[in-house]
Amino acid sequence: MANFFKNLLKPESGLAKFLLIAFVLFFFSLEFLPFLEPIKQFLDADELSISIGDSKFSAYLIIQGILIIATLLWVTGILSDIAAKFVKKIPGINSNNRNLITKALQILIYFIAFQVGMNFLGIDLTALAVFSGALGIGIGFGLQKITSNFISGIIILFEKTVQNDDLIELNDGTLGFIRNTGSRASLIETYDGKEVMVPNEDLITNRVINYTHSNKKARITINIGVSYDCDIKKAQELILEAASEHPKTAKEPEPLCFLREFADSSVNFLLLFWINDVIDGRYGPQSDVLFSIWEKFKENNIEIPYPQRDIHIKESLSK
Repeated sequence: MANFFKNLLKPESGLAKFLLIAFVLFFFSLEFLPFLEPIKQFLDADELSISIGDSKFSAYLIIQGILIIATLLWVTGILSDIAAKFVKKIPGINSNNRNLITKALQILIYFIAFQVGMNFLGIDLTALAVFSGALGIGIGFGLQKITSNFISGIIILFEKTVQNDDLIELNDGTLGFIRNTGSRASLIETYDGKEVMVPNEDLITNRVINYTHSNKKARITINIGVSYDCDIKKAQELILEAASEHPKTAKEPEPLCFLREFADSSVNFLLLFWINDVIDGRYGPQSDVLFSIWEKFKENNIEIPYPQRDIHIKESLSK
């Protein structure tokens, strides 16, 4: 039964759509077809009525209310889908603004549907003022996270701190592209094909690294050690040459190579170079530059040393 009513709310469900229309046509025909009057009287009888305070609700009124609500939800879902498809066809709007317009239209559609439903059911909205305190408590406790995520989603769309197709990294190490910002959560697609649903609140309250917010450039860092016996000036020159020759290396800022320390077994350099588009990946350029450095060092007899230790054996004083 629960799955049946759940399917009734899906506009794409053909069987549920047919049954809903059939129920609505049959039920509302009770108002106009005289030969169906006995059925209406049976459903409207006192034996099938429920009394709440001074109000009495017959089975006829209850079924009528359920059908009205189901019909409105079904029609509202269809209108929301139509609005979303219409907005997608508007040229010259980026994906972030498109999502914002779609959400505003959906909120407006549901608000109008709520007003129409109240009028059809004959419920005076002023009568709901009595329950406003309880409703506020319910939202404050039961719907706190849902409300927070919904508002966070609107803030994200307005501020544009993260937008669709941005490459971001979360506190837990999740790295991927924003594919959609929904009412409750945002969809992140990782490099290994995983689709991670992240609550919108996490993107507002936690620290998020956005690699493509203002530009797509990214810096790559490589640590290299060479032997004490080699020409360290030549080694620095070759390291810079390998980075500059790579086709994805940015011309500005230019690659830099610093002598960092005289370590126990090697003279250590730090190479810094930028790539123009981080979306293409950083591991590929890093690997290519390391291969190039290796080949250049081999050609110029520059050694990358193994860790070395000097062992001193003290002769025993006692014989």
